[in-house]
Amino acid sequence: MFGLGEFALVILSASLLAGASRLIYRILRKDPLAQFDLPLGQLVTLDDPAMQRESDAAIEVLNQRFKSSPVSSGKLSVKQRIPLMRDAMETFFSASEKLCVSSFIPVDAGGVPAEWVVAPGVDAGNNRRLLYIHGGAFFAGSPKTHRVITSKLSEISNCSVLAIDYRLMPEYTRLNAVEDCRIAYDWMMLNGAQGAGKASSVLMAGDSAGGNLTLVLLAWLRDTGRRPPNAALALSPVTDCRFASPSIYDNLTSDIMLKPLAARITRLPRFVIGLSARHLARHNPSDPVISPLLGDLSNLAPTLVLASDAEILRDDGRRYANKAVAAGSDVQFKYWKGMPHVWPMFHRELPEAMQALEHIEAFFNGHS
Repeated sequence: MFGLGEFALVILSASLLAGASRLIYRILRKDPLAQFDLPLGQLVTLDDPAMQRESDAAIEVLNQRFKSSPVSSGKLSVKQRIPLMRDAMETFFSASEKLCVSSFIPVDAGGVPAEWVVAPGVDAGNNRRLLYIHGGAFFAGSPKTHRVITSKLSEISNCSVLAIDYRLMPEYTRLNAVEDCRIAYDWMMLNGAQGAGKASSVLMAGDSAGGNLTLVLLAWLRDTGRRPPNAALALSPVTDCRFASPSIYDNLTSDIMLKPLAARITRLPRFVIGLSARHLARHNPSDPVISPLLGDLSNLAPTLVLASDAEILRDDGRRYANKAVAAGSDVQFKYWKGMPHVWPMFHRELPEAMQALEHIEAFFNGHS
């Protein structure tokens, strides 16, 4: 029989061995995507020291909110975490949502629940439309949880925003979510906030899991010969659902928001991660319909990818942009230092969020 001391020593030794094994694997492996880890892209910073101090203070407050959330526990199972995630996302932006100036109009988008988000001054009949796909790790989120960003995007893009409520895991599969995005896009091309009518200008955007679905949808539109959007935006997107990007490990301690979700993943052997990803998605994570980074990235619509250098998904975005540029697509990658995951949602707190929105507005204006 092991005593407590011997048992603790065995656990510690196993943990150290697993860590050493991961390090050796990363050194020796031949990852064909490593060529796209070059630090290309535009680093955007604040030049005003007073704004930087404001940002530092706001990030400290946000980090405390993240840490105090029930979801921050790294001991939760997936089954335990999902309802907590859903509740947390419903309440996190509730105060900011009350300050949103847009109208929110429920709609059935070809069988997909959704809402039109229309900011003051946007002519709902002008046929300028933006499809928004929310994040939430494919398990949580809704149009309501993301009103703070969809309202702002309606303002800066002069578009009616169609925010969709796609089917979530584990009740449904990842392919169900992909199908909902396709149906909603086709519907939006022929329907606006005031009824039937063809779209004159079309944009697409999504964050995190929604960024993944946005990029998957872009490839499908190209492959099926459908009209692509004028431009697309992916905020901190998941692009490789095999969880193989270096920043998932390198930024684990700096990504306060996503660390609880990723901590368990980084402790698992690679083959177990693959099996877990397949089990959760109920689909092969190496399929480009799940991991857009692994597909053909040529001839895509102009796309802007934003990420923080401190988040675990930094290299998902960077690799996607660099591979797409190598394939000849017009894809830009911009990143900010020290920002939380999908920081443009915190535009009431962070100067860098407003800065990011200015870049997004200029990008959309250049492709409208």
